[in-house]
Amino acid sequence: MPAKIPATVITGFLGAGKTTLIRHMLSNANGKKIALIINEFGDLGVDGDILKGCGDETCSEDDIMELSNGCICCTVAEDFVPTMEKLLAREDRPDHIVIETSGLALPQPLVRAFNWPEIATRVTVDGVVTVVDGKAVAEGRFAHDLAAVEAQRRMDENLDHETPLSELFEDQLACADMIVVNKSDLLDEAEVDALRGRLAQGSREGVQVIKTAMGVMPADVLLGLGAGAEDDLEARHEVHHHHHHHDDEDDDHHDDHDHDHGHDAFESFVVTRPEITDPKAFAEQVAAVIRTHDILRLKGFAAVAGKPMRLTLQAVGPRIETYFDRPLAASEPREARLVVIGQSGLDRAAIEAALA
Repeated sequence: MPAKIPATVITGFLGAGKTTLIRHMLSNANGKKIALIINEFGDLGVDGDILKGCGDETCSEDDIMELSNGCICCTVAEDFVPTMEKLLAREDRPDHIVIETSGLALPQPLVRAFNWPEIATRVTVDGVVTVVDGKAVAEGRFAHDLAAVEAQRRMDENLDHETPLSELFEDQLACADMIVVNKSDLLDEAEVDALRGRLAQGSREGVQVIKTAMGVMPADVLLGLGAGAEDDLEARHEVHHHHHHHDDEDDDHHDDHDHDHGHDAFESFVVTRPEITDPKAFAEQVAAVIRTHDILRLKGFAAVAGKPMRLTLQAVGPRIETYFDRPLAASEPREARLVVIGQSGLDRAAIEAALA
């Protein structure tokens, strides 16, 4: 049976920068074939048009599907599941599916929909990513333009118009595997650190809180969380039960900046060391280094003394997976090679020493 296709759910309020984040990810997908499902509201179709213009081979028009109804939680059976089935029936199945929810849609009902029998055996929720407008949240506003969010909510009589936006925001955070603090360039370092700390404190254990500007994030940080969120709904329950949804034109107000300088916010390097003797002890050592140095991703391969097979190691935050994948070729060096990825400012020398 083919492996399940990973799906990433990206949520966040109007103007947080979801569309910008997705556009950047598509244009830096490193050959990964990504299908995109956009949960649009009404006939606006704004995000779809923006993204269809991104002109990248990983994001051809056929790879973008729109849910015209907007409210995924109301239309799972007649809208979301058929869209997914259509995607899964294609001969050139995508490597990864990205779903952008509308601005005021709860992620929880969408994650729950992945347990529908038609798709449960074929797709898994790799992770829920909640994008927040760092400056707005630091100022206690949740969105850059609250009046615009409220106006969109008023446009739809199906919505719960009474729930405070702060509660909807808490529900988006409660479901997240990763919280992306966007527009962090509009805050000073102390403000960003305080906000990240506050968001991390209010989140489940193991949720990564990452700062960025202009939605610039490496695809291999955003994708590949391996959360299996549909099997973990109890831990990410709605704090507030309400029925609502909404949409997002993502008016990233400084979207015309140079998109590349945000790459400075992340760094990666390779650490090599001699072959290891005990895979379990090595995994524990790696976990300790990740905790100490706030590493986002660590992945690589190792030779194990006396074993002919290559050990693969992948770590997302505190979660580490190891398995033997194939025999080592005679020409391959018997060593460990690990790629370390994190926010800029990692103490490379200390990490290399700790992994040695």
